[in-house]
Amino acid sequence: MAVQSNYTEDNIRSLDWKEHIRMRPGMYIGKLGDGSSPDDGIYILLKEVLDNSIDEFVMGAGKTIEISIQGNKVIVRDYGRGIPLGKVVDVVSKMNTGGKYDTKAFKKSVGLNGVGTKAVNALSHYFRVESTRDGKSASAEFEQGNLTHHELLDDTSRRKGTKVSFIPDDSIFKHYKFRSEYVVKMLKNYVYLNPGLTIVFNGEKYFSENGLKDLLSDNSNESDLLYPIIHLRGTDIEVAITHSKSQYSEEYHSFVNGQNTTQGGTHLNAFREALVKTIREFYGKNFDASDVRKSIISAVAIKVMEPVFESQTKTKLGSTDMGGDLPTVRTYINDFVKTHLDNFLHKNPDTAEKIQRKILQAERERKELSGIRKLARDRAKKANLHNKKLRDCRVHFGDTKNERNLETTLFITEGDSASGSITKSRDVNTQAVFSLKGKPLNCYGLTKKIVYENEEFNLLQAALNIEESLEDLRYNNVVIATDADVDGMHIRLLLITFFLQFFPELIKEGHLYILQTPLFRVRNKKETIYCYSEEERLNAIEKLKPKPEITRFKGLGEISPDEFKHFIGEDIRLDPVMLDDNMSIEELLAFYMGKNTPSRQEFIIDNLKVELDLIEEEK
Repeated sequence: MAVQSNYTEDNIRSLDWKEHIRMRPGMYIGKLGDGSSPDDGIYILLKEVLDNSIDEFVMGAGKTIEISIQGNKVIVRDYGRGIPLGKVVDVVSKMNTGGKYDTKAFKKSVGLNGVGTKAVNALSHYFRVESTRDGKSASAEFEQGNLTHHELLDDTSRRKGTKVSFIPDDSIFKHYKFRSEYVVKMLKNYVYLNPGLTIVFNGEKYFSENGLKDLLSDNSNESDLLYPIIHLRGTDIEVAITHSKSQYSEEYHSFVNGQNTTQGGTHLNAFREALVKTIREFYGKNFDASDVRKSIISAVAIKVMEPVFESQTKTKLGSTDMGGDLPTVRTYINDFVKTHLDNFLHKNPDTAEKIQRKILQAERERKELSGIRKLARDRAKKANLHNKKLRDCRVHFGDTKNERNLETTLFITEGDSASGSITKSRDVNTQAVFSLKGKPLNCYGLTKKIVYENEEFNLLQAALNIEESLEDLRYNNVVIATDADVDGMHIRLLLITFFLQFFPELIKEGHLYILQTPLFRVRNKKETIYCYSEEERLNAIEKLKPKPEITRFKGLGEISPDEFKHFIGEDIRLDPVMLDDNMSIEELLAFYMGKNTPSRQEFIIDNLKVELDLIEEEK
């Protein structure tokens, strides 16, 4: 018989603002994470503070923003108007309080709900805000959202503006650290979208003169671009377009009011539609949409009144209207692209001819591959139904707009034993497993045809749903989980080659990771320590005196599911796969996967010597 429990007035609780944020942080900042992913919570905290400074610049106040990150402490200083001194405490600690409800003051702001800095405050171990204006200043300090100090100064020589300092709470963000690569990418996006703005990060200046044109130029290899970047600007819209010579899939960067909408939305859908429609009309041919957009690299940014996003993290635009007397987002973008891109193509016949040749080439390749692609899709559907290569997560069996989509992870493993351990210990709601059969093919220098003909690649592509673009990527995190031995390293290299060759934007947009698993287990009767390096092993032995038991893990399959759940749960360690800005993808693949064996041997020997020298220095 079911046990009945009393349900009375005593069961009803009202949480104050900070309690609710700390209890349900995902509602405010998306996933938590440890800083290994660009959309982890610590970067959202930084973004929420920065957005206020950017809004000041947009309103014509303050051309420089200074940012410092030393260890875990973040400081953001702008030279805008400063928060009204009597409201310094309220704007960072009272929900739904802010200046952006008045659209006269902030016409096209990113943050509209008065939530951002409150979330930063509540989720920080230490939070301080200081505002200076009219020769006076006010400051307030908090711990986990609780006010600890408030001060007003009647006379100060400080420049006007706002300074916010915070340290994310390590009881919420476990084992976190800021990665400068992700911070720099965020800051570059801000300057691309705000010509005239200077951001200084740890002494390094970032500035852009050409907006989205600079974005595409900085993120692409000039020798790989089919034609010079097309750059179009309007009152509330900016567009940059080019095509890659070697890239197969589509690559988009989209923004609304300065916010990087990594999941797109109504504006990106409208842009992709307008692009195809304009190209068709210009050439007078009903090209297939996939042929027009194949290999495209583009960026679109719009400004709208009171934008509606599909979550607090603002990664997908839901607005259908531009606001004010302007038309819908779809109509506005379509009219702009139709007029300005059409005019550009008429004035630049060389570029128009190159685009046409690219489309016709894509058409030929699509038709040549059509039969193979159909067979490959059929095989993928059959494989998903009748074998256990992909063990999916429950998020994909429900609402596709589920807020937990940001947490979805696909582990790519080798062999049955490793995939079995991960499958038994994973979070079935958000974590999926794809099991490889043997070593993947080295696909360097091969064409896209091999993706459909090779069973492993075809099924992996289908599992990720990335055949056409990343827009419908089924997993936010793609994690290569192989043994920490020579064979495991080789498989990692082959998989990274596959993604670089055919789906480089998966890496460019920060979706690909390497799972770090412990090499050693050091334990005694009271405590167990898992060690990821020789240094950690020595420290553990020192800590667990006398003579603890030491186990060396040779493969993932040797780690029991009960132990494995620690390594893919809260304590997961992921190393993001990042591209070196100093080397193009083509150069990267040629060096590591080409036929230049002597050069690679020399590289390995030189770097091995450096590593050994460092070890000796540490000793």
